[in-house]
Amino acid sequence: MVAMNKQQELLHRLERLNEIGVALSAEHNNQRLIEMILLGAKEITNADGGTLYTMTNDNHLKFEIMRTDSLELALGGSTGLDIPFSPLPLYLKDNKPNLTMVAAYAVLKECTVNIADAYEAEGFDFSGTRNFDKVTGYRSKSFLTVLMKNHENEIIGVLQLINALDPETGEIIPFSKENQRLVESLASQAAVALTNYKLIVGLKQLFESFIELIADAIDEKSPYTGGHCQRVPELAMMMAKAACQSEIGELKEFDLTEQEMYELRIAAWLHDCGKVTTPEAVMDKATKLSTIYDRIDLIEQRFELLKKQAECDSLQKQIQAVREGQHLEVVSLQERFDNLSKKLDEDCEFLKRMNYGTEMMTDKEQSRVREIASYPFKDKSGNVVAFLTSDEVYNLNITKGTLTPEERAIINSHSQVTINMLEALPYPKDLKRVPEYAGNHHERMDGHGYPRGLTRAQMSVPARIMGIADIFEALTSWDRPYKKAKTLSESLNILGRMKLDNHVDPDLFDMFIREKIYLQYARRFLEPAQIDEVDESLIPGYQA
Repeated sequence: MVAMNKQQELLHRLERLNEIGVALSAEHNNQRLIEMILLGAKEITNADGGTLYTMTNDNHLKFEIMRTDSLELALGGSTGLDIPFSPLPLYLKDNKPNLTMVAAYAVLKECTVNIADAYEAEGFDFSGTRNFDKVTGYRSKSFLTVLMKNHENEIIGVLQLINALDPETGEIIPFSKENQRLVESLASQAAVALTNYKLIVGLKQLFESFIELIADAIDEKSPYTGGHCQRVPELAMMMAKAACQSEIGELKEFDLTEQEMYELRIAAWLHDCGKVTTPEAVMDKATKLSTIYDRIDLIEQRFELLKKQAECDSLQKQIQAVREGQHLEVVSLQERFDNLSKKLDEDCEFLKRMNYGTEMMTDKEQSRVREIASYPFKDKSGNVVAFLTSDEVYNLNITKGTLTPEERAIINSHSQVTINMLEALPYPKDLKRVPEYAGNHHERMDGHGYPRGLTRAQMSVPARIMGIADIFEALTSWDRPYKKAKTLSESLNILGRMKLDNHVDPDLFDMFIREKIYLQYARRFLEPAQIDEVDESLIPGYQA
């Protein structure tokens, strides 16, 4: 009957060992994982206490978690309480192996150490244990120290149990051979779980570092958009958190898990990765006439040359008038030249202003550019040619910004390139939507965006969040070549008009204002001079 009970108890502990092994493989929090390992080992051996150490790179055993039930001692792990003990050295100051400490001995000898009574054990230094016992009134007796080895047979930690208790009498007993084998089996499973966790964390950190490296490279590629790829994820996360908490409209049903938030953050970091293929000459086009250099300087020189040509012509005519005795004509010729010179100076200043991209160039301004282009100008051979080339006129008459339609198409193509690049990657299941979130930030609610012309109904909420985050960062950015940094009120006014034009999501826009996300973002990332007073009632399209 006793043998049968022992068999049943052993079977029960084996089943519990399997359950713990399954639970270990499913745990993704390091602190809970090591806690689960120690508590599981204590449970199947009915041990009063225990400690779990991990190996450090400098040959020490670091205390990760300590538990002693009878003393109600709980340190490390999920408790948040630090363990006030220094790591155990594997080698002493004279570089001799530390064979007097049980945990270090087990590592150095690569063996399990099972001690029936610490006070009677020979060859080990239990002075620290005895001092602990004197202070606490505890009696440390039986010890079981087991190694944790990974799949490459490397020691990654040590599991040490103290004072096995008789389940019936509660007396301290030695750890049995059966319990030793169970703990060794658990330690093996635990080592695999810890190694897998570290591999996953390591790969995740490598993945994130690589993503941030790409984003930094894109920001570095253009001095005018530096920081854009870093600021957009921050704003997207602010909006996503607020959307999850919203109780208004469509957003009332919206929610993201922790993993889905992570997925959105990765997408936000990668939203402009397609710009790696965008030529710097286009991406950094600070003025309309910029190529390798700003051609406005050549045009300014042409104006000076044109004035010199006109002055020479005027002086020749004045000399001829003097010879013919037409003194009044001399005065008239000089006045005409002075007026022409003044007009040319004004035209030059006008073209210099137009060279900087404006919000909207008028028809009258475009007509004036064409008029200036037709000024008669003599080349080095003396032939009369147009003052401005057709390409210069084409660029100077860009109605908005600094890019021609062809250059704008090159810039816009980065969204499709982003999608193509991201869709080519083999994502795990929980990152499958990264291409959608990252690639659709230039779509519009009315289907007139790019690259796919999606409508609001065809876009997910995270993708719509990305759209507003990208736009607002660009509006408030102080490092763009074609505009001055806008204030909060100016930026919100433009964003509000974009809502009315079905450019951005109306619910997210209203939430953006209502929850003052714009102000939260501004306090972190904008210059103080940009943070002006905002009257929300004057923002176009805003519905509180």
